[in-house]
Amino acid sequence: MKLFGKYDLDGIEVRDASLRSALSFEGVNYRAHTFGRHAKKQHAKTNVNVVERLANKLMRGGTGEKTSGKVIRTHGRLQGKKQQALGVVEKAFDIVAEKTKKNPVQVLVDGLENSAPREEVTRVSYGGVSYQIAVDVSSTRRLDLALRNITLAALMRSFKKPVSLSESLADEIIYSANNDVQSSFAIKKRDEAERMARSAR
Repeated sequence: MKLFGKYDLDGIEVRDASLRSALSFEGVNYRAHTFGRHAKKQHAKTNVNVVERLANKLMRGGTGEKTSGKVIRTHGRLQGKKQQALGVVEKAFDIVAEKTKKNPVQVLVDGLENSAPREEVTRVSYGGVSYQIAVDVSSTRRLDLALRNITLAALMRSFKKPVSLSESLADEIIYSANNDVQSSFAIKKRDEAERMARSAR
């Protein structure tokens, strides 16, 4: 079964060994929709196809994200609208395939590998004093952060702008796959997290 009837998932290569256990391409149907069958099982999100997880991340509410000193609001128009979110992903994949001449699922995997942070900081209290220390990031959290930052970039780029959500999502996937520090929001967030971790060592 090909994803959206167009894209083959058999030859997808995951070069990052730590993400290999968190990325899933199993159980895909035409629309990449499992209808919540893993929802109530602990740690079962690693069994959900990565394309469906991307669509799930698009269905976020209208939350404020602080970027470069100002709070940017992302709209909640896709909240609960799974089929609409999958339609956005399908259009974005068509744009990625047209621009790169590659399998868009492979381009997405490359982007996730590039934008997943390896280190971050956490706050600990010791002797009544709180301070930050650097910690390694687990594979599932790395994938969650990468998916969140890619979809958040697409939502922010298309909010109250003439560019469509599928076009901005396609652009962010391509930028992160190319490891474009200047254009990709997800790559900038990865660098910021790793820079803070280096300073907290």
